[in-house]
Amino acid sequence: MSTTPAAVLATVERSPAAVAGHDREAWVGLFTADGRVEDPVGSRPHVGREQLARFYDTFIGPRTITFHRDVDIVTGGLGTPAARGGERSDPGNGTRSTVLRDLVLEVVMGSRDSASVTMHIPAILRYDVQSYGGELRIAALRAYWELPAMAVQFARCGVAAVPAGLRLTATLLRNQGLVGAAGFMAGIPGVGTRGKRLVADFLADAAAGDEVAVKRRLGSTLQVTAGDDAVLPQSELVGLLAGARVRTLLAAGRAVAARLSGGGRELVLIAEFGTHPTALRRLRVFADDR
Repeated sequence: MSTTPAAVLATVERSPAAVAGHDREAWVGLFTADGRVEDPVGSRPHVGREQLARFYDTFIGPRTITFHRDVDIVTGGLGTPAARGGERSDPGNGTRSTVLRDLVLEVVMGSRDSASVTMHIPAILRYDVQSYGGELRIAALRAYWELPAMAVQFARCGVAAVPAGLRLTATLLRNQGLVGAAGFMAGIPGVGTRGKRLVADFLADAAAGDEVAVKRRLGSTLQVTAGDDAVLPQSELVGLLAGARVRTLLAAGRAVAARLSGGGRELVLIAEFGTHPTALRRLRVFADDR
């Protein structure tokens, strides 16, 4: 079994291929037995293949979804323990890599001829890929996109979108029940505009190389890591972000995800907030290891 970045990316690429082919069995089979999907981040996760099948039946199967990929980042984990953040893993299957994909999702709700119900949703997808039973599988998928913005875009489709909305509601209730529907709607509240503004201001200070301003915004106790585990001093963080330009900035639940580019490098930063929308509690920075 190859665990090169190319093999990891090939594993990830099987997901949009299965979506495009409307292949439910292939898509669910990409995940480990305890695979986890949080889509969007902030909503209730779907864990295990039974729940993933219901997720597919609700949100993927009835739609035509095209992945317009911009940048992929493959980082870390090709020789690190698979279990992180309390997630389970298959004993004895011990490596994990992470892929961050910046893209736009083109979602057609109904037939291809119904342009009025075609939506374009900017997103940053995080795939955790690990060795499992002698092959690479997806252990977790987290989708950072803005559910409130999607709802507004859908509402702007007007009367023509009503049938699609009614079908979505019926499918959601049939496959997820009231509890599942409430779990999906939990992705609406979050840090929103205030959180995005805080992250944007911090990134502007870092891009300017202003370490003093960055420390003032972040404080001295904030956990900052390169990837999931490696401690990243704030001085090194500023050096890494100096001159970088923000390409994508999205709020999802209590997180803000940003893609940045500069100096020939592509980065993704994920900021996690506490209960207060301006209380940062963790920053993770992902850079391409290829």
